[in-house]
Amino acid sequence: MKINAVFQGGGVKGIALAGAVSTVEKLGYSFHQVAGTSSGAIVASLVAAGYRADELRDIIESTPFKSFLQRAPIFNARVVGPMARLFIKKGLYSGEALEHWVHRLLLAKGIRTFGDLKPMQLRIIASDISDRKLLVLPDDIEQFGIDPKRLMVAKAVRMSTSIPYFFDPVIIRRKKPVRTPGATFADQFAYIVDGALLSNFPLWLFDQTDPPKAEKLIPTIGFQLVGRGAAKPNPVRGPLSMLKALFSTMLDAHDDYYIQENNRFRTVKIPTHGIGMTDFDLSPEQSRELFEAGKQAADKFFSKWKISEYTEHYYSHVCQIPLPVQPVNVVTKETIKKN
Repeated sequence: MKINAVFQGGGVKGIALAGAVSTVEKLGYSFHQVAGTSSGAIVASLVAAGYRADELRDIIESTPFKSFLQRAPIFNARVVGPMARLFIKKGLYSGEALEHWVHRLLLAKGIRTFGDLKPMQLRIIASDISDRKLLVLPDDIEQFGIDPKRLMVAKAVRMSTSIPYFFDPVIIRRKKPVRTPGATFADQFAYIVDGALLSNFPLWLFDQTDPPKAEKLIPTIGFQLVGRGAAKPNPVRGPLSMLKALFSTMLDAHDDYYIQENNRFRTVKIPTHGIGMTDFDLSPEQSRELFEAGKQAADKFFSKWKISEYTEHYYSHVCQIPLPVQPVNVVTKETIKKN
């Protein structure tokens, strides 16, 4: 059976999403369309590219996630260095290392741009903080004069994973110049950051205003990371740590937010055991713990999941219309003769 999947963001906690993918694969389901925010965008892009569960696990176990925290040595000077980089680059770390990592993984499967994927196969959420609006990529990149099919998938992932003040934002030149009085050269660019600011769990993405017939309905399952990184408090010792704590708390809070009752029937809740979204110095044991948490949560959900119940809930809770009544085939003497 085909399913659509929506993967929530959560920084390094996204490792648990890969564990959930392994269970989905083991149960014989296949992914039709996938979407994600932040680390969920990474998992969604790798799934869309054709990575299998065992490959995802190997990638996780062999990747030193702390290596993504890169910046020039000049910005490593205690206190002054990071503050200077934050002022100049708008982030503590460059997002280039993460983007190149995703790019290499996708290229190994022959994927560079969205044009290399099937139409609508992958959607990624990002936030345009210049114009205060949500971006659903690749389609919304057209607003900047860029052909959606030519947008690099790894670049879209970097946009979605650019945690404010932690990673550099992605800067894109506007399609139309800003000519308002007082406009500067800087106003000609838009700043794109982590999609979690506006929609960390876009479960609505595959909902249709004109729902298909029940027999053609492809279910959408959301994979949500629940549980804040409460095991380790955010230390606040100055303006820099204050900013980090502020945005870590803001984005982390999405993960612990309640799931609306209307969407419980299509949401896999994955516990993250108190690991924070910016804990890039995870031990191998913690990585495996997250992976197993995703597997177990998905297994528990699908052990009770039925397509008939999903269909009923989808029409009543999401579409808010009665479940279409299937026509009953009445057997008559005339139909028997015809057959």
